[in-house]
Amino acid sequence: MMSTLMLLGAVMASLALGVLVAYGICLSMFRAFRFHAVSVSRNRAVPSAVRALQG
Repeated sequence: MMSTLMLLGAVMASLALGVLVAYGICLSMFRAFRFHAVSVSRNRAVPSAVRALQG
């Protein structure tokens, strides 16, 4: 009985750790994508503003 509880506890702990690691990976990737999107939008905004001023 005690070994079953220990095994169940280990399974739950590893599951919780895996979920937390996956959550951390998702958060970091979304931050990287947001940084990329902001930098791309800045690069696109400058040429269009220059064209508007020249035209």
